Amino acid sequence: MVVSPRTFFKRCYGKYAIAAVNVFTMEQVLGLFRAGQRANAPFIVQTTPVARNYAHTDMLLGMIDSASRIYPKTVYAVHLDHGDQEHAFDAVESNKYNSVMIDASHHDFGTNVQRTRAVVGKAHEKDVVVEAELGVLSGVEDDISIDEKHAKYTQPSQVRQFVQQTDCDSLAVAVGTSHGAYKFSGGQGIQFDILQEIQECLPGFPIVLHGGSAVDKKEINRINRSGGTLKEGAAGISPEEIVKSIQYGICKINIATDTRLLWTRVHREFFKETPELFDPIVPGKKYMEAYTDFMLQKFELLGATGKANEFIK
Repeated sequence: MVVSPRTFFKRCYGKYAIAAVNVFTMEQVLGLFRAGQRANAPFIVQTTPVARNYAHTDMLLGMIDSASRIYPKTVYAVHLDHGDQEHAFDAVESNKYNSVMIDASHHDFGTNVQRTRAVVGKAHEKDVVVEAELGVLSGVEDDISIDEKHAKYTQPSQVRQFVQQTDCDSLAVAVGTSHGAYKFSGGQGIQFDILQEIQECLPGFPIVLHGGSAVDKKEINRINRSGGTLKEGAAGISPEEIVKSIQYGICKINIATDTRLLWTRVHREFFKETPELFDPIVPGKKYMEAYTDFMLQKFELLGATGKANEFIK
């Protein structure tokens, strides 16, 4: 059952968070929906512009629609992640998304407001909710690379004005997380003092945390033992920080890097241990199983397990 993120956020605020997971492949879509139904947990399935170019929008959305029929008890939303104005307008007009993100965070405040407001105007006409971003995260988001020296935290003094002027429905903030398997800038982790100030300026307003992957060191080590050369100092958000962030108004937590690392580990180990095999179905099944287990653990961490019943009429 498709549910608007607006409804999700009203119910979960301050209690638990919704996992928002980027998908690129059939295995990821099936693994996510299987886990959602098993955990009875609401979730948001996300596609990025790069994913839409890779698999074609119709293919991605077709897989999502098919998975919802295979797992009919799932409660979910479909979201466009990190779109520009063109991407957001296209998603709204397609009538396939009930949520879009307009990312104009790399522009100055005034331009960000202007572009976000334009998307909000179109989206709200079709009851599509809009996520905006204020502040810049370091790291990599698909093909967008941002040097850490240009990363900047969200300024709490600007958030109320931004939300009022744009009428966005949720706000992604930069409070110390990173895109991709990268170290936190300065090793500080989430800046909870900034997050608290943002919540005080926007009481009850849903906040989004990008760069929400844990980047498990065990996964990094297993990948490298099987031929990978990933940086062993890479770090993500600790489980303790994830749980703590929820009380500060974090309603939606984006996950992408962890599922990519999982894919890499499963396939590297598989082909190293069984070099005589070449059938993609065999490691594909292993990845879906590992993906499902990973998401079950993530739903539990976010406090979302068993919460899908809250949205079933």
